[in-house]
Amino acid sequence: MTSTFPSISISTERLVLRSLDTDDVPALAEMMNDEQIAAWTDVPRPFTEQSARTWITEYAPAERTAGHGLDLAVTEFLTQRLVGLIQLTNTDWHVRSTELSYIVAPWARGEGYASEAALATAQWLFGDQKFERVELRTAADNTASQQVAQKIGCISEGVLRNACIAHVRTDDGGWSDVRTDFIVWSLLPEDIEGADGHLADTGGFTQYPDWN
Repeated sequence: MTSTFPSISISTERLVLRSLDTDDVPALAEMMNDEQIAAWTDVPRPFTEQSARTWITEYAPAERTAGHGLDLAVTEFLTQRLVGLIQLTNTDWHVRSTELSYIVAPWARGEGYASEAALATAQWLFGDQKFERVELRTAADNTASQQVAQKIGCISEGVLRNACIAHVRTDDGGWSDVRTDFIVWSLLPEDIEGADGHLADTGGFTQYPDWN
C-alpha cells in the first residue's frame, strides 16, 4: 500500500498547485513575514530567506518522503505568482486520513484562492489517493479560516479547548503567546459531491516522478 504522496501538480480554473521550488524562496519569505500569518502559525519570526530555503530543500521533501504529508505551492495560473500554500500533515495511511491547512499571501487575499486550492486538494485526495477523511483545525478567533472550511463543505465536529497557541504583538514590538481553542472540521467524500464545479477541476492534476 502506498505510504508516500507522489509529486503532483493540480490545476484549477485559476491556480496551479505544485511542489515548492527554490525559485519560490523570496516570495515564500515575504509571505511568511506577514502579521496575520505570524499570528496564527508557528513559523520562525522573522522568517528569513534561509528559513524559506531550508523549508523548501529540507523540511518539505523529508515530510513527503517519510509519508507524513505534502507541501504544495499555490500559484496563479496566468502569472505563476506564489499566492499561498497547502499543507497536508499528520497523515494516517491505514485510516486514509490527513490534516489539511492553508496559507494565503497578503497580496492574494479576498480572491477565494484558499477555498479553491483546498477543495481541489480534497478532490484529488478522495479521487486519486482514495482517502476517506480530511481534517481541518482552525483557531477559535480565526474567522477567515473558518469561512474557508465552511465554503468547501466541511462539517464542524467540536472544539479542542485550550489546544491552540496563537501570537499577539506586545507593546515593545515583540510577540507573546496566547492560548485559544481549536475548532475541528472534517470533510468526507460525500461532503463535496455537490461542491461548486468552478472551484476545482478534478481531472486537472498531473503526476510527476517522485523526487527523493
